[in-house]
Amino acid sequence: MNNNAQRNQGARPQLLALLLALLFLGACSETQDPPLSERKSDNDIGILLLNHGSRSERWRENLLDLERNVSDRLLAIDGIDGVRTAFMEHASPSIADALESFDREGYRHIVVIPVFLTIGTHMFDDIPTIIGMKDNPESIEHLKLEGIERYTPQAETHLAPSLDFSDLLKHNTLRRTNALSENPGQESLVLVGYGSTHFDDQWSKLFDEVGSYVCRETSIPDYTTAWCGHIAHYSPDSTTAAINRALETSRQAIVIPLLVSHSEQFQIEIIGGGVSAVEHHREHVRYKPDAILPDPELEEWVIENARSYADQLRQSP
Repeated sequence: MNNNAQRNQGARPQLLALLLALLFLGACSETQDPPLSERKSDNDIGILLLNHGSRSERWRENLLDLERNVSDRLLAIDGIDGVRTAFMEHASPSIADALESFDREGYRHIVVIPVFLTIGTHMFDDIPTIIGMKDNPESIEHLKLEGIERYTPQAETHLAPSLDFSDLLKHNTLRRTNALSENPGQESLVLVGYGSTHFDDQWSKLFDEVGSYVCRETSIPDYTTAWCGHIAHYSPDSTTAAINRALETSRQAIVIPLLVSHSEQFQIEIIGGGVSAVEHHREHVRYKPDAILPDPELEEWVIENARSYADQLRQSP
């Protein structure tokens, strides 16, 4: 046998061994990374706290603080195995990333708790579209233009109601008003919120309910409202006009921002700018650039929402 034949015979076992090794590695890879739908997990319910988001780091931190404050109590509820926070835009993690993480960990249910004041375009169209519960072509196109990713979870997804389905906003506004009020009989209340072009009736009704409640509980004679979002073109003018209306009948105006969290743009530049434009505002306007968060009652609202869904899901077949 010549040298070439000997070398070929010696190489065959090596090639066979290499081929077997590659096949073994491929099989291991398939075993270690099965499709999401085939992964086994004991995780049952994941809670996703969802908010619009803001470029303000303080806004984001307030929402993450909410998660930290409720996580242990949520995880103590039978069936709940995970808690996350996500933002629709301007902050991370995104809704799609959070939902995908729950899928990766094999959750069977995801309960989405929106920390939003009331119905609006985001609650009615955008969020259901992002999480795969709705296929509105206009929303899909809008989300693409905004660079917001959609994700339809393999887990069964449940969307909870917004904050206005409770008395939380009334109690929160009353507490913050009492902290600023000195002489209720000579004061008027000014409520400032983001607002909505398409759902103006719902926003106006909510603010009327909150304003009427606070006036009734404090003996402040009257209230008025202002908007600071796109409905007001992000201008302080609406706030200034509302304060001036209040001061037509009262000596002092108490300004309360009905915003979930704190943003320099809204509480300082827009609402604060509107306050500063009022003549003699230091004498006639009382304003604290705070927000609905932090609020222990909002934490309880999150926990009770989650508990209600967990109880229903445990009882379902």
